[in-house]
Amino acid sequence: MIYHSRSITGYMLWLRYGLLAGKPRTPLFDIYAARLESPGTKAYTVTEARSLFAAFAEVRIAVQLNHGDLLMGAVGQRHRGALLTAAKALWPRPLIRTLLPGHGLYLLIEASRRA
Repeated sequence: MIYHSRSITGYMLWLRYGLLAGKPRTPLFDIYAARLESPGTKAYTVTEARSLFAAFAEVRIAVQLNHGDLLMGAVGQRHRGALLTAAKALWPRPLIRTLLPGHGLYLLIEASRRA
């Protein structure tokens, strides 16, 4: 598993630490590195992930929308505040699952070696 850069979680982090912090030009790359998990955390697009695994014969990548994206996980709780509290109360979980399944935080990768 590696982090997916085009995720609902990333968009929420950018909203809080970019736009609402008065820094709307802050790249999502920088937001992930400073705010997602630990300093220097990286996230990748599906295309970038395929490049990372280019040496493998077969690569399957699945974007996973999970409880963290839906504001249910404990990891995101370090971003406590009024915005998170409001989002948890208003977050349309079923709608997100239906309309944005390709915007999950995790890229699950299965790769097999060349024979």
